Amino acid sequence: MDIKAKIEEIVEKVKNDKNFADDFKADPVKAVEKVVGVDLPDDQIEKVVDGVKAKVNLDGVKDKVGGLLGKLGL
Repeated sequence: MDIKAKIEEIVEKVKNDKNFADDFKADPVKAVEKVVGVDLPDDQIEKVVDGVKAKVNLDGVKDKVGGLLGKLGL
């Protein structure tokens, strides 16, 4: 399994599917297992969850900075 690809897939799903985003917020391990389709040990899934959270947060910061720069005309 390509972990980076799965993280990207889950990040897109979090961004584009409100129901999945809500599921991810409520129980990220269960939500990731649903996407991966395999019941892995929680410590392995936690690594994917951490990667998704980091990517979503980083992308959110980029969007906010980009929006701010746009408002400033930069």
